Amino acid sequence: MTLTKVQIVESIHSEIGLPKNKSTEIVEILLEIIKGTLASGEDVMISNFGRFCVKEKRERKGRNPATGDDLMLEPRKVVTFRCSGTLRDRVNGQ
Repeated sequence: MTLTKVQIVESIHSEIGLPKNKSTEIVEILLEIIKGTLASGEDVMISNFGRFCVKEKRERKGRNPATGDDLMLEPRKVVTFRCSGTLRDRVNGQ
């Protein structure tokens, strides 16, 4: 099952007791801060959770799977996530 933004808002509402509109506002602000930081090319590190990193991908050869035609893929930036040791241990039940 996937955790959705609505479920995160509901969890904040039930755990802390904030009104749902304030909980929604907090989640939206947090996500905007993370997106803005990544868009500027900086990494986002959240202690005991992990690090979101912006990586540069160079131009490379690709293939259209529908037609089989070769093409060149443009250079681009991608976001990767590397979890912390604490999160890794928790996911693995340790």
